[in-house]
Amino acid sequence: MVSTNYGAAHAHPDYDDAAGAGSEHSALLGAAATPSTRPQKEGHATILSSVSNLANTIIGSGMLSFALAMASCGIIPGVLLCIFSGSVGAFGLYLLSLCARRTAHRRSSFFAVSQLTYPRAATFFDAAIAIKCFGVSTSYLIIIKSLMPNVVASLYHDLTGPDTNPPDWTQSPRTWLLIFILLLAPLCFLRHLNSLRHTSYVAMFTVFYLVLIVVTCYFAPLKGQTPPGEIHYVHFSSSFVSTFPVQVFAFTCAQNLFPIYNELASNTQQRMNLIIASSIGGAALTYEVIAVFGYLTFGSKVTANIIEMYPATSLFIAVGQLAIVILVLFSYPLQVHPCRNCLDKVVFHHAPHEVKQNTNDEDDEAYDDDHASHEMSQARHVGLTTVIVLAGFAVAYFVDDLRLVLSFVGSTGSTTISLILPGLFYWKLTKDDPSTSRVLNRSAFALMLYGICIFVFCLSYNIYEVVKR
Repeated sequence: MVSTNYGAAHAHPDYDDAAGAGSEHSALLGAAATPSTRPQKEGHATILSSVSNLANTIIGSGMLSFALAMASCGIIPGVLLCIFSGSVGAFGLYLLSLCARRTAHRRSSFFAVSQLTYPRAATFFDAAIAIKCFGVSTSYLIIIKSLMPNVVASLYHDLTGPDTNPPDWTQSPRTWLLIFILLLAPLCFLRHLNSLRHTSYVAMFTVFYLVLIVVTCYFAPLKGQTPPGEIHYVHFSSSFVSTFPVQVFAFTCAQNLFPIYNELASNTQQRMNLIIASSIGGAALTYEVIAVFGYLTFGSKVTANIIEMYPATSLFIAVGQLAIVILVLFSYPLQVHPCRNCLDKVVFHHAPHEVKQNTNDEDDEAYDDDHASHEMSQARHVGLTTVIVLAGFAVAYFVDDLRLVLSFVGSTGSTTISLILPGLFYWKLTKDDPSTSRVLNRSAFALMLYGICIFVFCLSYNIYEVVKR
């Protein structure tokens, strides 16, 4: 029976006093987690790199639909809903960071926390996260292959004249898919999330460029730009139900919270709070600017992809389309990383029992400790990464539209890892702990209930859409 009596008598210096982490190591994870039997690894990631990686995980191509989401309810409800969704997302990340402090030193993961709360469901949780991340990463490949021919054609016409046509091979989506998968593969094999910080810096610059396009084209409309339709401060239309999930799932990044916690230098709760607030706050500000200025520019005529509404004859816009490709391109490895870690737990979770007869108890504990962390052998790391990349390439090569599949993956996977599990884990860990805040514990339970409601609502709506077809 797992003990929930957490103290701070032997607190580790990397933990806040409130976390009571020292005795948790021995009470929850056994002697294998103590400094006497396990070398203490330290992180090297900075706050800047952590914020960039987490923000890049959050901000994706979905930001292009925020103006349409605002058009479905009006400016005031749209702004408030974005702030609310961001706040809920930040609260979920905060709860996960508190849960991470109750695992072994820098060995936190969904699997590790599941072992402390619901051990029998740990593999199921990781399988759900792996499927969700694989689906999102594959959608990125499909977006890349569908955008590149148009981007090349626009740039080619801008540079050489409207009467010339680009080479035929540049208009083949599958050719670009092959090119980009070869470019992305080395990034996917990097072991640590912090190694992707430079690509995240570039991705954040592309986000700034897209914001610049939306703001500039509002104050100085381009020639041939679509005139605005009706603009409302409050106006709930029939499309609100279909666009509501856009804002609910816009702040999903929980899959990379644990790696960031493990790799952050001096990962105190204060530093984690700063990273969470900066990432969510930056994403919310980006969404708000794109939504407000995009809606004010096109009004009720706005579509699901706002960048497509600007005249493609402008080099300014063509570069913006290329920026979207770069953003999605560098977001792909950030989905492969958690997918690999979770898949490792799913595929190899029975390994300790297979070798138990040849090992002593300390070896079993050490193996379990390694297994609950983000570490894995080099062979497993390479093998799983290869499988994920090749499988994603195969699906993207033969499939052009994953909207239906992703709608189900998003409504189930995103809700589970961002809302349900953070609330459930923290509530379970602290419900019998008198040293924790009752208000925070009940708030975590409320977050779980909210996630369940969103899960049921969005899944039911997706099923309704399928039946209606």
